[in-house]
Amino acid sequence: MRYSFFAVLLQALLFAFGLNAGLVASELPVVILANRDDPDSLTLARYYAEKRGLPETDIVALPLPLTEEITWDQFVVTLWNPLLDMAIKRGWIFATLKGTRDAVGRERIVSSGHRLRALAICRGVPLRIAHDPARYDPKTNPLTANPSMQTTEAAVDSELALIACEDAPIAAFVPNPLFGQDAPLALQLEQILPVGRLDGTSLADAKGLVDHALVAERDGLAGRAYVDIGGPHRQGDGWLEACVPELQGLGFEIDVDRAPATMPEGVRFDAPALYFGWYAGNLNGPFADPDFRFPPGAVALHIFSFSASTLRSTTQGWCGPFISRGVTATFGNVGEPYLEFTHQPPLLLRALARGETLGRAALYSINALSWKGVVLGDPLYRPFAVSAEAQWARRKSLPAETELYARLRRMNQLAATGRTDEALALGAAGLAQNPGLPLALSLAVLRRAAGDVAGARSALQPFTALKRVRRADRPLVLVAARELHAAGDARGAVECLRRLLDDPTLPRELRLSSLVAGAEFARTARQVELAARWSREHATLTAPPPASATKP
Repeated sequence: MRYSFFAVLLQALLFAFGLNAGLVASELPVVILANRDDPDSLTLARYYAEKRGLPETDIVALPLPLTEEITWDQFVVTLWNPLLDMAIKRGWIFATLKGTRDAVGRERIVSSGHRLRALAICRGVPLRIAHDPARYDPKTNPLTANPSMQTTEAAVDSELALIACEDAPIAAFVPNPLFGQDAPLALQLEQILPVGRLDGTSLADAKGLVDHALVAERDGLAGRAYVDIGGPHRQGDGWLEACVPELQGLGFEIDVDRAPATMPEGVRFDAPALYFGWYAGNLNGPFADPDFRFPPGAVALHIFSFSASTLRSTTQGWCGPFISRGVTATFGNVGEPYLEFTHQPPLLLRALARGETLGRAALYSINALSWKGVVLGDPLYRPFAVSAEAQWARRKSLPAETELYARLRRMNQLAATGRTDEALALGAAGLAQNPGLPLALSLAVLRRAAGDVAGARSALQPFTALKRVRRADRPLVLVAARELHAAGDARGAVECLRRLLDDPTLPRELRLSSLVAGAEFARTARQVELAARWSREHATLTAPPPASATKP
């Protein structure tokens, strides 16, 4: 079916001036793209529609290859052209078909934009398009003068973001007109389609992206923030440094690691609701703990070139492993994007914090489309749909752990505005009602900073009273031991570390850190023999292996 140009233009004008059936943004359609030949893909599409209250008529199920990587011919024939035709027929894209095709085989259009909230791509839809030398034409894009841009490799999702645009080149990338635009024009918004992918190592993991988003939108984002700086490029470190004040301004407790290596196994990493870091090829550090799970709603971004080259592994790359560990939103690349053309963490955080959806925030934070970037998560997800104030107001209805971290955030906000006494009272009341170890530790730190050393020691009693240490609490015990020592209770610090070091399964890095601290604290407590024993153990663990007795 081909619409006349004037009919399409009239529709577009009516829509642009708000006369299109009175629709508002929240009522616009969401295309849910599934693979008709993958039963799990269809199941996921229906699941998402049900959970988001979307009509099943929003589901577009196309017969697609079952592989993560496809050719340009497969992409155009099985995906681009059928989806474009359907979108025009249903009035999702205001365009008319010219009746000709471009050099890649795509239907040529005259477009006036789209009327869609987002495109949600379901597991089973191919992930990336392989470079095709036969389809590469440097004349279509001046960016190909740079040798690093001489490729047609791309993420399927990044290509589909441009489906309402005319004649976009496939060589190199297309500059994103929404990048960094705080007040984009309606014309710009109607050019580019927000895209998010519901995918992962299993159908259950992909469903989790939906479920966790809905929990966070109901209860509010709760947890701590972590920033891991110290990568190989100054620009990336600058991005991550810029995240620190943004996170502090949001009231989250934050730990910042500026060491060159990635965060080691055994470091404190409870409830990472927000994580921004780099630089390693595959999942490592605290994420590799078999018991590790993200809290509901967590947003995590690890900068690495091939972080989403596959989503079918729980250990390879970062995006697939993150999803298998319960993340709600993450971002990656299917191939080498080059740093400046990836999602920029401070821009992403800024857009999310002001209430943007994941799909819109992702477009705000990346300057290249028809390129390598991919967004994993529900494109409609709004991590900050519930403000800190609204979350605190409904604290009595929150799950215990969510309430604990909401309380910590409220304490931080009070302390940051000079209302330290209120923050201390809030912490003490919470410790009496819900004596969680993170709250005890934070209250102790706040009390010691206020000069109440005895109060700090008192707040840490839940640690000194521990009979056994759960795996998830082990890093907290080391931090608490340091606080006890700083508050003048060396013996309490030693007892905490004794329980920790009695665990034969303690990760190596955490054991080494605990032995160093333990030897120091034992000397302060005049437990000389124990200090010597822990020092010897540390020396043994860090000694170089003996030289081989055999000749080379």
